[in-house]
Amino acid sequence: MTDEGEADLEDIRKPDDDEVFAIVTEMLGANRVRVRCADGTDRIARIPGRMQKRVWIREDDVVLVSPWDWQDEKADIEWRYEKTEADKLREEGLIS
Repeated sequence: MTDEGEADLEDIRKPDDDEVFAIVTEMLGANRVRVRCADGTDRIARIPGRMQKRVWIREDDVVLVSPWDWQDEKADIEWRYEKTEADKLREEGLIS
């Protein structure tokens, strides 16, 4: 059992087969952001409608993205990690 504000690694959402960790590097506007993915690729990711005005994404946030099959330089954001969750992922070495 952990402290109330602390994230437990088992409870944190992990990437599926087609998803990668990414860090938001720039806000582009029009529901688009530039991200640096864990696979070393910079992509333009879009914020889906289900997250708009519900999940606020800012620069330096850790997100989970799903790269497009037909255009590798673009992706969709699937999940945004809270600061405590991102810190836990860094501790475990899953993201840099």
